[in-house]
Amino acid sequence: MIFMRDMETRPDNIESCAEMPAASLVPEELPREANEQLEQLHEFADQYEDRGQYRQTAKLAYRVVKRTFNIIFSLCVIVILFIPGLLLCLAIALDTKGSPIYVHERVGYHGRRIGVLKFRSMVSDADDLEKYLSPAQIEEFNREHKLDDDPRVTRLGHFLRKSSIDEFPQFLNVLVGQMNVVGPRPVTAEELVWFGKDVDELLSCHPGITGLWQTLERNDATYQTGVRQEMELTYVRKRCLKMDFDILAKTFGVMVRKTGK
Repeated sequence: MIFMRDMETRPDNIESCAEMPAASLVPEELPREANEQLEQLHEFADQYEDRGQYRQTAKLAYRVVKRTFNIIFSLCVIVILFIPGLLLCLAIALDTKGSPIYVHERVGYHGRRIGVLKFRSMVSDADDLEKYLSPAQIEEFNREHKLDDDPRVTRLGHFLRKSSIDEFPQFLNVLVGQMNVVGPRPVTAEELVWFGKDVDELLSCHPGITGLWQTLERNDATYQTGVRQEMELTYVRKRCLKMDFDILAKTFGVMVRKTGK
C-alpha cells in the first residue's frame, strides 16, 4: 500500500523549532488544573529511572524486545479483529461518506512523514473548518489540534472515539515499523513548534498508538499549559519495558471506561 511507506522528507519547520526554547511557548504561571496534571505525571514517572542511566546493552535489549512485542501483539490484534473490522468499515460507510479508513499525515521517527491510519470518525469534509466550527472553535483547534464536542464527529464516530476503537488500524502502522504500540502521540508538522528545542528529542522515538497523554489525563492536558509537552518528553526520557506495560494496562482501563475523546 503506497500510503504506508515512509516519506523521507522532513517537515521544513523542524530546524526552526529546534532554535526556539520550549519554555517560551507556555505561560510562566500555570492554572491549578495544569499543576494537578503535572503532579499526577510526576507521581507516575518518578518510579522509573532516567533512560540516560541505562547501559548501551540495556538500551539495545529494550529495542529488540519492544520490536518483537510490537510485531507479535499487532499480528494478534489484526487477526482477531479482521472480520469485526470489515463489519465496522461497512457500518462507517453507511454512516458517512468517504473511505472508512482515514489517512492523516503525521511526523514520525527522526522527522519522517508517515500516513497514520484511523477508522473514520468525522464527516468526509471535516477539513472545511469554516463550514462546521465557530471562529472560537477554529482558534482552539488550530492551537491544540483537538476539540471538545466537535460537531464534525459522526454518530458512530462518538462511540469509536470514546472506546478508542478508531485507533485500531494503526496496528498496521506498527507492523510495518512506522509506530510502536506505546510511545509519544504522533504529531502534525504544525504541532512541532510547541516542543521548541526539544523537537529532535521528541522525534528520537517512534510514535505510539497509546502513551502517557492518552492514559493519565485522557486528552485534557494541553500544549498551551505545557503539560502535553511534558508528558510526551517524560516518556521519551524514561521509557522502559515496565513503563510500556504499565501504560498498556492503563489503556485497557481507559477503553473499558470509554473515557476517550
